[in-house]
Amino acid sequence: MDRYLEFILNHYILSLALAVVTFLLIQEFFDTAFKRFASISPLLAVPKIDNDNTVVLDVREAPDFILGHIEKAINIPLSKFSEDLGNLQKYKKNLILLTCQTGTRASAAAKILTKSGFENVLVLTGGMNAWQDEYKLPIKVSSKNKSNA
Repeated sequence: MDRYLEFILNHYILSLALAVVTFLLIQEFFDTAFKRFASISPLLAVPKIDNDNTVVLDVREAPDFILGHIEKAINIPLSKFSEDLGNLQKYKKNLILLTCQTGTRASAAAKILTKSGFENVLVLTGGMNAWQDEYKLPIKVSSKNKSNA
């Protein structure tokens, strides 16, 4: 035990790094184990989007949304997502497909939705980058912002 203490005192930066990495790994494990939403690839998302029961929410900021988005997508930026949550209550029974540029902001929005009682939430894996660049799926370019949740 004395040797461990001596190592920690002599190599405090390495010890701190080990503690931080361990904490982050444990946090990632619990986030993955207890998340209440799923991810879906763009190819598997296409048939779900074609279903009238699916609502596509794009959580990117308006300038990014205008440059290109999925057909029929509703733009609610993540920065205003909590404020507009009340407007989304009418879609509580629908399948909600969330997208952003890479999938990170969509995951944050999915956590907000699942905490608010939405049960059928999917996140587009890779976001619009995967949709456009990897899978070459069609996008719609808008001249103005469509945010009519």
